[in-house]
Amino acid sequence: MSQENYGSVIQTLHECMTACNHCYDSCLKEDDVNMMAECIRMDRECSDICGYLEQALVRGTPFVAELATACATICEACGNECKKHEHKHCQDCAEACFKCSEECKKLAS
Repeated sequence: MSQENYGSVIQTLHECMTACNHCYDSCLKEDDVNMMAECIRMDRECSDICGYLEQALVRGTPFVAELATACATICEACGNECKKHEHKHCQDCAEACFKCSEECKKLAS
């Protein structure tokens, strides 16, 4: 499948990666960084897998289903962690993660 066929997924992956990076950076600036440790960890995991899958799709990876499955799992975990926190950056990140997880699930099937 060509890169053009993945256009909306690539955009969603990029948006999720960006939201996770913003959340990660914002969490580091919170008063109680220790309370945000798991959120920060999940943001990094999610950002990394989204960025990797985005690049892999552009390259034409033969492992679309496998990578999309992993990405969906990590995005959902990140979204669940972020939604525990009331900060706007966490809530925005959770929304982006859940959207990305759904797109990746479709891609994996």
